[in-house]
Amino acid sequence: MPGNILHVAATIMCPHGGRGTVQSTQARVTVSGNAAATVADTYTVTGCPLNVSGKPQPCVTIRWPGPAVRVTVNGSPVVLSTSTGVCQSAEQAPQGPPSVPGVQPRAVAQ
Repeated sequence: MPGNILHVAATIMCPHGGRGTVQSTQARVTVSGNAAATVADTYTVTGCPLNVSGKPQPCVTIRWPGPAVRVTVNGSPVVLSTSTGVCQSAEQAPQGPPSVPGVQPRAVAQ
């Protein structure tokens, strides 16, 4: 599935409005001057307001089970704007898919 390559400055949102950030494990490959995001990176979410029956259940991490199939960085598949992701609570409960409303449009990978 083709899509734009995510990088550390890309805008990532949880389905409840929290902001996702990428802590990259590599600096060798860049996209628009920012480190390219891979499945090996750490994705954290802050500011998620989700409450389930009065118990806070905010999204805290993002997992990407559907990354790029042909493009890797240091052996790890890159994450694309079209990749399948899952936001998770601290208890690892799935909270829904993240959205990527902003990413650089120049490089497209498959």
